[in-house]
Amino acid sequence: MLAAHSILTCGFVPSPLGTQRSTPVQTNVRMETVQDLEVLAKKCNPSVGYFNPLGLGEGSGFWGESSEATIGFLRQAEIKHGRVAMAAFVGFVVQSNGIYFPWAQSLDGTTFAQISSAGGPAAQWDALSTMAKAQIFFLISFLEFWSEFDLALKADGQAHYMRGGKPGYFPKFDLMVHPMPFDLYDPFKLSKGMTPEQKEKRLVMEINNGRLAQIGIIGMCAASKGLVVPGLDSIPGITPYDGYYMAPFTAADKLAFVPEMIASFPKFPWF
Repeated sequence: MLAAHSILTCGFVPSPLGTQRSTPVQTNVRMETVQDLEVLAKKCNPSVGYFNPLGLGEGSGFWGESSEATIGFLRQAEIKHGRVAMAAFVGFVVQSNGIYFPWAQSLDGTTFAQISSAGGPAAQWDALSTMAKAQIFFLISFLEFWSEFDLALKADGQAHYMRGGKPGYFPKFDLMVHPMPFDLYDPFKLSKGMTPEQKEKRLVMEINNGRLAQIGIIGMCAASKGLVVPGLDSIPGITPYDGYYMAPFTAADKLAFVPEMIASFPKFPWF
């Protein structure tokens, strides 16, 4: 699964030699306010409406930023984590059902079948080699970097989400040295012909699905640790896991500081 990631990331190097676009950066973009959040909340769930008990973004900002910039940060965080949770939820279901690719996972001959036989999704992660895990973290780091990369955003006519840009927007890969035929957000251009109304409706659907997926993936992880999760703890497909979800590496990875990190986790066995 992850050997392919290392091949893909070889071309992920920003360079002025890549294709350049002269799309003007958006100006005079009105940033979202608390009032906009109240309207969005009603669209997402009319029954609950706007619910912000901590008052995040209401008159105060993070790191000395304005309320609007803080709202942009929080909106970006929710959309991004919702998307990750949706992918994680699907992945958890697929791996829990023993579905895997029928070929080798790495050049040393390890197959996806061998990784799948390790147990549930978390146990399968632990069974990966250190290099495979490093490839995943490298890809994640690149995607994080690219989503914040000012030149890539400006090339698409966008701005940073804390400076008037669209929360959840991911730049195209046109600045790469190696041509990238697919974009991360919409690789098959399915949203190209949608009207602004259709896009707005789908954004609300995405937020709701992302919120539910965040609850779902945490619930399944908790159920695998033996906790009572109504509706999930009785599902036979959720394999018990005796490791630590908050420890991305194990003693088998033989990395510095990992033993000390693992030694601290028995204090919190539900992780």
